[in-house]
Amino acid sequence: MSKKRVYAAIEIADQEIRLIVLEIFEARYNVLRTERVACSGVDKNQKIVDESAIVTAIRQAITNAQAALGYRIERVLLAVPSVNVMRSSQKVRVQIEDGTKHIRLFHIQQGFKNAIQKRLNEDVEFVNANKVSYEVNGQVSQKLPLNQECEDFIMDVDLLYADKETIYSYARCVEQANLEILDLCLDSFAIGQETAALAQSTERVTIQIDLEQNHSTLALFSTGRLMTCTTLDYGYLWFIEDIQRKYKLSDDVCYRLLQNIFSGQEDENSDVIVYIEQREDMRVEITANELARACLPRIRQWIAAVNDACLPIVRQGKSRYVITGQGSNIPVLKDLDKSFNASAMIYQEQAIGARDGAFVCGLGMAYAWQDINRIHHDDRISANNNELEASIDSINQKAHTGEGGFTKKLKNAILAEEE
Repeated sequence: MSKKRVYAAIEIADQEIRLIVLEIFEARYNVLRTERVACSGVDKNQKIVDESAIVTAIRQAITNAQAALGYRIERVLLAVPSVNVMRSSQKVRVQIEDGTKHIRLFHIQQGFKNAIQKRLNEDVEFVNANKVSYEVNGQVSQKLPLNQECEDFIMDVDLLYADKETIYSYARCVEQANLEILDLCLDSFAIGQETAALAQSTERVTIQIDLEQNHSTLALFSTGRLMTCTTLDYGYLWFIEDIQRKYKLSDDVCYRLLQNIFSGQEDENSDVIVYIEQREDMRVEITANELARACLPRIRQWIAAVNDACLPIVRQGKSRYVITGQGSNIPVLKDLDKSFNASAMIYQEQAIGARDGAFVCGLGMAYAWQDINRIHHDDRISANNNELEASIDSINQKAHTGEGGFTKKLKNAILAEEE
């Protein structure tokens, strides 16, 4: 019988900490819990400016999740920003020297370990294996070549590196919150796993746009690899900056207002009031028309900036955009998808319990970990093992006795009616 495995993924995003806890059982993914805790410890360049605030927010998110789940979370998968991303491809020849002439897992682990020892420079650190392929007896495949007979084989390992200072600062926050880091993952790479941008880039070039509050990360995927990343210094809050400044609105209110732009054409939005706030010194009333006229030009400017940045790529051939992140929840973007200089789609998360663009990265980290763990074979999970097993036993016992179950409740209801 397959063992249930529970993983927790943390993303230190613009102005909040995001936590998602998943259960993986027989290749099925179930979202157990999501948490979001407001935190202003990261600046617009994704640099940590208030470590203590982030640590406090991480502890709060973990505490909330633990209280709901009934067991401790001891280690997490951590997303790191796609800052100063670099690639390096390493080919490693692995000799089968143990006399068996058959490939074993430890041969693959040995080859992988040799590949990731490569250092590009002092400013970056290895984060993810972008793509791993194997050449055995002249045949190339991405499947683990376990038990295949040969004297040696070649591992082609494409490696991803990111900004060393940023990685260490993010990791330090998690460790300060008394959590162990199970693995690191580039946010763009994780998102590409969940949106399938990584897999589908074998057919055509995919440009992934992670639209967040204060920045937008553009990631280029091609031939099943993450090729490069760049960042635009403004996100969805820039769309509504003028109204926010005029009425002194909070970031949360601005985000909700962006979700109330009903049409991509200014003149199609009515004078219906979509926001009212009474203050001591003034009354704030914002109509759908005013909101659209202030924000839609900014959104078009943002799309134009994306088009300009990606024009050399689009000109080279068939390509497409995939828009995700918290900003992908803004409905009007669907009306403006034709404004991009290539086919564009708004990615809609379908995972029950996490149907929000903000959780795409966390979900993708679990997929990325499962993929590379075919090599690592790391048995550790995020939850405390003993407490998790006790929780499962308790649930199984209740199911066995019928206590609290739907069948028993239905039976009691029927018997009560008959009486």
